[in-house]
Amino acid sequence: MNKFYPDSSVEIQGFTAKFYDYIMNIMTFGGYSLFIKKAIKMMGILPNDQILDFGAGTGRNALLMNKYLSEKGEIRGLEISELMINQFKSKTKNYKNVNIINQRIDQPFEFEEKYNKVFISFVFHGFPFEIQKHIIQNAFNALKENGEFIILDFNEFITDKTPFYFRIPFKIIECKYAFEYVERDWKKILSEFSFNEFREKLFLGKHIRLLKAKKRDNK
Repeated sequence: MNKFYPDSSVEIQGFTAKFYDYIMNIMTFGGYSLFIKKAIKMMGILPNDQILDFGAGTGRNALLMNKYLSEKGEIRGLEISELMINQFKSKTKNYKNVNIINQRIDQPFEFEEKYNKVFISFVFHGFPFEIQKHIIQNAFNALKENGEFIILDFNEFITDKTPFYFRIPFKIIECKYAFEYVERDWKKILSEFSFNEFREKLFLGKHIRLLKAKKRDNK
């Protein structure tokens, strides 16, 4: 499958998609697994939450989120990589309340049901800005009133002022969209789409952020 955005680093294919979790664990000496568990714990998932997972990947995040759900809670993953979808289905096959569909998050879509939370993890930064705005709108449309759009991704920073241990890997690995992403005021941008009541948790020397934005009650 050809990439929709050739300059992006988040469209994972081939070998990397097939062994994504293993690669992340090896590259971070197991640190990524511990970090993602901590971040998901901080999402504030309630037992009956209905969660939409944008760019759901292999299902690792879905399984971690599902630990906080009751049988009435649900997770629906959206993903376009068939290799990752197959891994997701294999990992979650014993959970009736966790499912995945092949769906692009950068194109308009509609579901009959609305969700309490839309979660996107280390995917958002890899799209062009105009496409990121489409993703925000999709999240808004999918949420119930007072639902939360939760973004786990890079924080805002000036790349050349970051410590070398972060700056060098960032410059080597990340795509041009990431450099643009970290320089934008995302709270201001999200507020333009009727999100407010922002809350955040910071990690890795404040370079990574879990940002929660609530869908504004228009009543």
